[in-house]
Amino acid sequence: MSENSEIPINEKSLEVLVAKFIPTSQYFERSFDSLQRQIDGLQQGQIDLKHDMDRRFEQVRETQLEMKRDMDKRFEQVDKRFEQVDKRFEQINNKLDTIIDKVDIKIDAGLRENRAMSFKLFSFAMVFSAISMAGFLAKLSGLF
Repeated sequence: MSENSEIPINEKSLEVLVAKFIPTSQYFERSFDSLQRQIDGLQQGQIDLKHDMDRRFEQVRETQLEMKRDMDKRFEQVDKRFEQVDKRFEQINNKLDTIIDKVDIKIDAGLRENRAMSFKLFSFAMVFSAISMAGFLAKLSGLF
């Protein structure tokens, strides 16, 4: 080469020299670029993650509301069944009241008959006792 051919050293040529002669600087540069892309991706991912989490929480809320509505419907059905059971017990109660009333009427009629019969028997016993007493007195006085 000739002595006059000088290479001007500027910033760009210095960067090329450093990059070519020191290969580790290219490695670090690529690594830093890769890290920056990953950080950018994570930041974007966090935004997407937050959106995804919000969407999932909304889905959970909707699921809870659906479950609540379903439980409300089932409780309404159970309430209707209890109402039917209540009506059935009311019917049974009315039938029992009717049967008890009939039994009371029969017992009262039987008690009235027993009282009447007791009065008749008591009257007969008193009349018989009076006749027996009169006969005894007549026998004592010598009438017979």
